Amino acid sequence: MKVSIVTTLYRSAAYIDEFHRRAMQAASAITDDVELIMVNDGSPDDSLELAVELHKSDPRVVVVDLARNFGHHKAMMTGLAHATGELIFLIDSDLEEPPESLPQFYELFKREACDVVYGVQENRRGGFFERATGVLFFAALDFLGDRPVPRNVVTSRLMTRDYVSALVSHQDREFIISDLWQVTGFRQTAISVKKLSLSPSTYSLRNRIELALKHVTTTSTRLLYFVLYTGILIFGLSDVLILFYLVRYFASGIGVDGFTSLIISIWFLGGLITLILGILGIYIANIMAETKRRPYTLVRRIYKIDTVIDRKPSRDGSSDAQLASTITT
Repeated sequence: MKVSIVTTLYRSAAYIDEFHRRAMQAASAITDDVELIMVNDGSPDDSLELAVELHKSDPRVVVVDLARNFGHHKAMMTGLAHATGELIFLIDSDLEEPPESLPQFYELFKREACDVVYGVQENRRGGFFERATGVLFFAALDFLGDRPVPRNVVTSRLMTRDYVSALVSHQDREFIISDLWQVTGFRQTAISVKKLSLSPSTYSLRNRIELALKHVTTTSTRLLYFVLYTGILIFGLSDVLILFYLVRYFASGIGVDGFTSLIISIWFLGGLITLILGILGIYIANIMAETKRRPYTLVRRIYKIDTVIDRKPSRDGSSDAQLASTITT
């Protein structure tokens, strides 16, 4: 049985060597046939150079160098598309999720006879603000989303080849990988994972807000129905008010005046219309990205065994191999 460990690299230079040592040691408790796929997501530090050095000393290491930074989720999908093992273990390289948990994932995988074992945090990390915003984030997703979102899911997950093949078959260009994990289905079982806080998060507040907006606008149609219902409600209320003032005018001759109420109405409706147009604009932008059918990542080079392989992008974000040379990397 072959096990593939898939991880991504972004500002990961400080963790690469230790991650490699601990991940390989954990996998050796399961099988001797292991490959470690490291996807360099345009990291600005020397993560690529360190990963290539590991590849030179350990041929089990496969380095996929992306042409630029495409984002964490797309880099993970690219790594999964290049995995060849019967079991695939996806995990971040920052050591916040311990690689030593792999045997525990495997034991639960065998016991439950499932297709996926995914990690869930015991306690959400961070201070009061981060915890509070996390609660609000999941509450908003449940309210606006088409399906419930599992709480505090981490990257770590052990998956079968059939599940991964189904996962990477999705053709979405704009996606949230946690939603695709759920949409893909199969038999999934949760396991509690203690996530450490060893490194600063690369997600700023702005990144988190954008992630929340992308999650809603790429996975939910309920928000569009809320826009429709809001428009119907305002239209109905305006009809009632118009009828009320017309009846009062013709019945008693009292006209409608009031500069303040007029300005408030204009600002309210103007802001509401702008909000609605903004929501529709995000959906239209996602539609435009999907219709372009661009690959969601471009692979510049793959370092595998004793070859350097240049890649041409294919539709699914992976690539068609063209052997450039058979030189020692």
